Amino acid sequence: MPKEETKKEIIKKEKAVAKEVLKKGSKTFNEFKEFIARGNVIDLAVGVIIGNAFGKIVTSIVNDILMPIIGVLIGGHDFSNLSIEIGDATIKYGTFIQNIIDFLIVAVCIFIMVKVINKLTHRVEHTEEVVEEVVEPPKDEQTVLLEEIRDLLKEQNSPKKTSNKSKTTK
Repeated sequence: MPKEETKKEIIKKEKAVAKEVLKKGSKTFNEFKEFIARGNVIDLAVGVIIGNAFGKIVTSIVNDILMPIIGVLIGGHDFSNLSIEIGDATIKYGTFIQNIIDFLIVAVCIFIMVKVINKLTHRVEHTEEVVEEVVEPPKDEQTVLLEEIRDLLKEQNSPKKTSNKSKTTK
């Protein structure tokens, strides 16, 4: 009998551990769903996709337009075919040169894009500052009431002066 009770206790403990693991797994899965649903992750995914497409365009510009022009300028060489054979190994340094030019073009394009974005954000921030300077902050209730009292007192004092003048003229 004592062995069966021990087995039952072990099974209970194992079930409790299994439930805890499922609970933690469910919590982790929910946290992952929240992480994926955030705008930053989606923005990053869109950026990667657009970057990949942009990379293909840049590669085409380098391979199909720039490299033939550069090859003509330096004597009709085609960089993509430049290589050195050492034994059975082939070192394609022409492809490496093309990749360097590819990288430089991407870097220049990103630099220009960042510069344009910084100018736009600076303009937006500057216009927000100007708008903030022009708009007066709202007055609190006490100030509004004091101004109303001041205006009422001015109104009360100004008719008295006119009435005094009218009395003296009669």
